[in-house]
Amino acid sequence: MTLYHFVGIKGSGMSPLAQILDDMHFRVQGSDVEKNFFTQKALEEAGIPILPFSASNVQPGMTVIAGNAYSDDHEELQEAKRLAIPVIRYHRFLGEFIQKFTSVAVTGAHGKTSTTGLLAHVLRGARPTSYLIGDGTGKGDENAEFFVFEACEYRRHFLSYEPDYAIMTNIDFDHPDYFANVEDVFGAFQEMAWQVKKGIIACGDDEELQKIQAKVPVMFYGFGEENDFQARNVEKSTAGTAFDVFVRNTFYERFFIPAYGDHNVLNALGVIALCHYEEIETDKVKEQLETFRGVKRRFTEKQVGTQILIDDYAHHPTEIRATIHAARQKYPSKEIVAVFQPHTFTRTQTFLHEFADSLNEADAVYLCDIFGSAREHHGQLSISDLQQLVSNSSQLQEEDPSPLAEHKNSVLIFMGAGDIQKFQLAYETYLQRQ
Repeated sequence: MTLYHFVGIKGSGMSPLAQILDDMHFRVQGSDVEKNFFTQKALEEAGIPILPFSASNVQPGMTVIAGNAYSDDHEELQEAKRLAIPVIRYHRFLGEFIQKFTSVAVTGAHGKTSTTGLLAHVLRGARPTSYLIGDGTGKGDENAEFFVFEACEYRRHFLSYEPDYAIMTNIDFDHPDYFANVEDVFGAFQEMAWQVKKGIIACGDDEELQKIQAKVPVMFYGFGEENDFQARNVEKSTAGTAFDVFVRNTFYERFFIPAYGDHNVLNALGVIALCHYEEIETDKVKEQLETFRGVKRRFTEKQVGTQILIDDYAHHPTEIRATIHAARQKYPSKEIVAVFQPHTFTRTQTFLHEFADSLNEADAVYLCDIFGSAREHHGQLSISDLQQLVSNSSQLQEEDPSPLAEHKNSVLIFMGAGDIQKFQLAYETYLQRQ
């Protein structure tokens, strides 16, 4: 049997793909840098070998799957070329692999990971389903009917996929190091839409998505009256959110999710719409929605003393605002404190004022140095430029997280796509020493 060797196996897409192949009894190993990533825990638990990068890892008879983070001049890819071993890029391999199933690509500027996790959880309650989530979680089922996966627009990678269905959550300008503007982003989504084979479920409240054209039915969901699947009578509480769903203005069912904020209602609506189209039992959908506990690094909570600590991947102004609103719904009487590490200098520069506007919705803000990419030329930009625009803000150093302890009975939201977790860890370590 072919041995699949993953170059960059700790990547957020690579790790779950390796887990899926392992679950389906393929032979799998991989290599990566020796730094610890949250994506490697599941690989270790599955007993999948993780080797340090070395040309000697590549042997005749293998098939090499290469992560998008590594260029063709990487030592292992060069060795594969020398040995005439097939090398397949991650997104190309996935594009071919999904053709064996009823595939559902979940894409959008925001909400991809949460929606993919929710859809996988709901479908698995009703049908055998394999899934690949961008939080490093993957599960393969040998009898899978459905394959649910997160499809990223960055560098137009999602154009490698020709899924049966696509759920499109929103279109927004992000990745300014690659996309020129929101029109450029829309162009990528439009290209992807032409490749969908059975149906598109798109958020109709999003002005950009309203313009999507396709060769297949496009069903819209949202709060607006004109949507095919509409949420009405939304009731928010500290336990979660309840809402009625109307299908083309006819009452369908009332649902409850143990989640907070309008964005989570929209994510659930997209899932409900797909399940309705695929005729999944309504009772099963209701039951599964109520038992979903979220995905990694999306509003991940723990209580420490009188404080709630939340780890969240929010790294765009839209996501920061949604996360702060969700925290206010769940903890209306607590002070909301944002601890934010901007991700990449290009994104920080492009959205400097938008970041400030969204962070100003918190009661207090702590800013960490910008998490930069080695590829970036960032000139003079620093975290002080953002701090000047955010009221009630100060800078936080990993060496001294003690100012956070002054916020008794508060919610501390650690947000970012870099290594913001190290600030939370430093703070928890500080508290243990007190």
